[in-house]
Amino acid sequence: MTELVVVVGAGPGLGQAIGRAFAERGSRVLLVARNEQRLSEIAAVAGADYLAVDVTDEPATRAAFATIRARYGDPAVLVHNPSTAFEAPPTRTPLGALMQGFALAAGSLLVAAQEVAPSMRENGRGTILVTGNAAAVTGSTWSAALAAQKAAARNLALSLAAELGPAGIRVATVTIHGILGTPGFEPRRIAQAYVELASAPAHARWTPEVHWPQRPVEQR
Repeated sequence: MTELVVVVGAGPGLGQAIGRAFAERGSRVLLVARNEQRLSEIAAVAGADYLAVDVTDEPATRAAFATIRARYGDPAVLVHNPSTAFEAPPTRTPLGALMQGFALAAGSLLVAAQEVAPSMRENGRGTILVTGNAAAVTGSTWSAALAAQKAAARNLALSLAAELGPAGIRVATVTIHGILGTPGFEPRRIAQAYVELASAPAHARWTPEVHWPQRPVEQR
């Protein structure tokens, strides 16, 4: 049976590239995001199916995963990609912007992981990959809200890895040390790292945090 890959937070950059990379590998890919019109365009480019849902809405997200299981079966791979950047240092960041980011980046990861984990536990395998950012470790004055939400998602991914690893479920956060779209950080190139992680054999050494590219975190 062809494995199902669900990409949550599929935008026109990295999310689209990840979906396309998995589709080219032969996986069945389902893209999930809020904007249905844009999502349909992204899915057409990626060669994927799509389902429009606001992943900050817990009941709607759980209903969406029920629909996914009914239509496509159980996901073998979950890629969690959503984030939002309110451009301001911490002293000028509204509380609402901070909380919105937590709901999108960490809240939706919590719900999505809870939805895919039962079948992965039953099968004794599965992969959950979370898009991270170096700002989760260094902080940021450009977008303190983004740094905080990525830190929350990173911590949750590490917690999921500790809980689910013994059940054969591999969880990792892919921490990106740069700006998407700049030289060396082309989405299609980074997307291949996700495919390679999901394709790693069961006996391969696994780390819950993968850095792109491999280099020490620098303060900025």
